[in-house]
Parts: sequence; C-alpha cells; structure tokens
Amino acid sequence: MKRIEPVKEPLRGEVIVPGDKSIAHRAVILASIAQGRSRIFNLSGGDDNSRTVKAFRQMGVDIHRDGDALCVEGKGWKGLGAPKEIIDCGNSGTTMRLLSGLLAGRPFRSELDGDSSLRQRPMQRVIDPLSLMGAKIKSKGGAGLAPLEIEGGGLHAIDYRMPIASAQVKSAILLAALQAQGTTTLEEPLKSRDHTEVMLRGFGGEIAVNCKSIMIAGGQTLAGQDVRIPGDISSAAFFLVAAAMIPGSDVTIRNVGCNPTRDGVIHLLRQMGASIDLRHERAEAGEPVADIRVVGGKLKGVDVGGEWAARTIDEYPILAVAAALADGVTRFSDVKELRYKESDRIAAMTEGLQQIGVQVEEREDGMTIHGGNKLRRTRVRSFGDHRVAMSLAVAGLASDGGVEIDDAACVDISFPGFFDLLGKICLH
Repeated sequence: MKRIEPVKEPLRGEVIVPGDKSIAHRAVILASIAQGRSRIFNLSGGDDNSRTVKAFRQMGVDIHRDGDALCVEGKGWKGLGAPKEIIDCGNSGTTMRLLSGLLAGRPFRSELDGDSSLRQRPMQRVIDPLSLMGAKIKSKGGAGLAPLEIEGGGLHAIDYRMPIASAQVKSAILLAALQAQGTTTLEEPLKSRDHTEVMLRGFGGEIAVNCKSIMIAGGQTLAGQDVRIPGDISSAAFFLVAAAMIPGSDVTIRNVGCNPTRDGVIHLLRQMGASIDLRHERAEAGEPVADIRVVGGKLKGVDVGGEWAARTIDEYPILAVAAALADGVTRFSDVKELRYKESDRIAAMTEGLQQIGVQVEEREDGMTIHGGNKLRRTRVRSFGDHRVAMSLAVAGLASDGGVEIDDAACVDISFPGFFDLLGKICLH
C-alpha cells in the first residue's frame, strides 16, 4: 500500500531519470554477441534489464561491474552456450521477445518463461515470422503463449510485411536475421522505435533503412563498444505530466533520450497546451538527448488517433491522467494494443480514473476522458502494472485528499526510486 498526498504548492526542481530500458536491453544483447569488451554506462537498476543481464550470464557471457560501468566480455556468436536452466524473463516482454529471435539462430535448445503476467502476453507475433525463417519454437503454454521452447539453428532470410508496428517483434526478427543465410527484408505498417537499428550501426553492423523498409544481411560480426544510455523518456513522462498539469510548476528533467520514434508524449502534451522546451540538445550513443523543461499551466483535451500509437504506446496511462486534468474531452483511439501490456491498460486506467471521480468511457480500442473535474480521495488498484501505479500516483498529487495505491512495489520493475524523486519535486 502506498499513499500519495496532494501537493499544496507548484512543483519545482530538477530530476534525473534512470537509463532508457529499451536501449539498455539492446546494449546488453549486442554487447554479448559482439567480439571484445563493451562498457555500458547508466544501465537502469530495474528488474526488467536485470533479467536480460542474467540471461546472458546463464549462456556463459562474462558480465561484471567495473565502477560506473557494466562490462560485457563478448566472444561473438560462438561465445553463447546452451543455458542449463530455464531463462526466467520475469515481467519483461522485451527480454522474452528479443531473446526469442536471438536464440532461434543458436544451435542448442533453450526455454523462456516469465511471471503470470508475461505468460498472458501474445508471443505468436514473434513465433510466426521466426518460424518462417526456419526456427523451431513451441508454445508450451498453448495459444501462442509462454513458456517458449526453442530448438535453434539453420535460419534463412525472409521478406516479411509486419501486420502490426512493434519494435519488439522487429528486433526479434533482426536478431534472427543476423544469423540467417541471405538478406532479410522487413516492412512495417508504421515506423516503430528504432533503437535496435541505431545500436546495430554503433556496434559495426550494416543495416539499410528506407522509411518503413529495412534490409539486413546475415553472417555479420559485431565489435564491442562503449555505450552511454540516455535517460528513459517513458520514465520522464510521469514528471512531464506532473509538472504540466499543476499550474506554476517549473521542472527540468536532465539527459533524456528524445528519439523521434519515442517522443510522441512531448508532442501530445504540447498539443494539450503544455509549455515544454528542449535544451542542450546533443547526441549520445547515436541517440538524440536533451534536457526537458516543463512549466505548468492549463491543459485542454485533444483527439489522439492511431497514428500516435507506435511513438507513444508506453505513455498512454500517464497521458490519460493529463486528460483527466485537462479542460474538455480527450479521445484515445486505435490503441487496442494497450490491452496486451503488463495489464489491460485500457481497463486498468478506466477503473482507476473512475475511482478518483473522472468520467471515462471505455471502448474496445481506446477510451474517452471528460476532464476538468476535481479528483477525489480514494483507493485504487495498480493491477501489478508499474506504469498504471506511477500514473495513478501522479494523479494523487492533484487530488483533494490523496490516493492510496494497493500494490506500488511493482514500480521497481522499471523505476526504483520513483517515489523518492516524485517527493523531491513536491518538497522545495
């Protein structure tokens, strides 16, 4: 149980958020299959990234701490050995889906499993294209669900048109394609986050990207690199919304990754009337980075169509809180994918917002939120979903009497120390 008290004054201060989870997963994976030492700086201490690190240790990769860096002693593809035990991905869909692609090409048997939530998330979307490449993947849970049993090796290139825009599925195919005979071509319906493509180039890989089309040849060798992980924009989003929705607030989030395939939350908040400035823009590890300053004021409702989904999928829960505090109506459409996250996020946020006094209409593919009402004191459920818990915590700051969250421990999956940082900008 965690209680969030309402704030009496505007938020003030500076925040540094953990390293980007998505980029960190990929850094650990590529470093583990590269030749030579890689050093990874600013790796998040959350459980999700730790699952990927542990997985490669199980495959015999020497990964250790050296001061501020996580050192990975890569020995190339042949440096990976069969894990002696089941790889437990915990709650991390990124770990399971990306490792599915990587392990599909290795000449040994492996098994991937996860917690009860991960066992409910759809894995057929990676099983199908990997099977077309010659992979032998069995859904032991049936219906395309984990656990997954993989007999790897013997992959060939494919031309594949992806039915949905998914960076995890795309990355799984790219990791398999690196080990396949021939050149694989992918086409996305919408451009999804491109961290894998950016980082592959950083590790010396060759990959051709033309808008939504990607080509990558098999048989490539990568070289170890130093990687500095920028701050996670998905983590920064909670502070962006908190500052934007409380008039008079002035908060700066330092060193945030602002990749254009991930920055939808900034653009949507600006459409809602938020004052957001990017300062000291620069590049780190091939990724655009900036300090983001937010000044609080009045927000207004907007229509958020499906064209925003690929760039903003993780930020919908906290944007729903911004919508609850905005004047007018906000409509989120064509985001049925939210029902297949760590929880059914459409249902979870509908229930949570209704509990605190917001008029919400749930639809199969989204929700309509009538904003501008006072938020009441209540107790809410997180459904064990870290983003739902953090979003409802931010809502508590603007409530009349505070909000109690039934399970806030799930926040440690992605953002250990979140509540301390939130308190820091509330107490000035």
